[in-house]
Amino acid sequence: MMRPAVFFDRDGTLMREVGYCSNPRDVAVLDGAREAVRWLRGAGFAIVVVTNQSGIGRGFYTDDDYQAVHAEFLRRLGEPVDATYYAPEHPDVEPSRRKPSPAMLLEAAEALGIDLRESFMIGDREGDIEAGHNAGCQSILVLSGITEASQTTAAEFVCRDAGEAARWILDQCEARKAASLA
Repeated sequence: MMRPAVFFDRDGTLMREVGYCSNPRDVAVLDGAREAVRWLRGAGFAIVVVTNQSGIGRGFYTDDDYQAVHAEFLRRLGEPVDATYYAPEHPDVEPSRRKPSPAMLLEAAEALGIDLRESFMIGDREGDIEAGHNAGCQSILVLSGITEASQTTAAEFVCRDAGEAARWILDQCEARKAASLA
């Protein structure tokens, strides 16, 4: 049986954006992130982190540095995630798994049995929004990272942070359920 997922970008969405984070001491989980993951997991969504990490491809930090930062992020998040996918490529490398490519979302869907039509992508950049749409998901833009509220977006919803995004997703699910019972 396939289940829905919420795909989260990491930096600027769940974790404070620091620009090429290579030191675990710089990890800070954003307000609302922990609750968002908890609420969505409780509602039956798989939780998947999909993150571009071009700092590896650019030579700013190593894969081991990324792994140390991500382990600290998961420790501080304190909520389980089902999987993490990352794209270490430099932006100029082709072919690339980097968002806006849907490659990481498609890999997760196959590995975890995810129904992409019932899933959501949450991120702080338009590339996150495009990746979600390219995979067949609805996309939500959060303003907790680098994006400004005035930016034009193709997202279905724009909100302050991951917590507000989670509440919107749960409201959408309730509305669908009510519509199907009517």
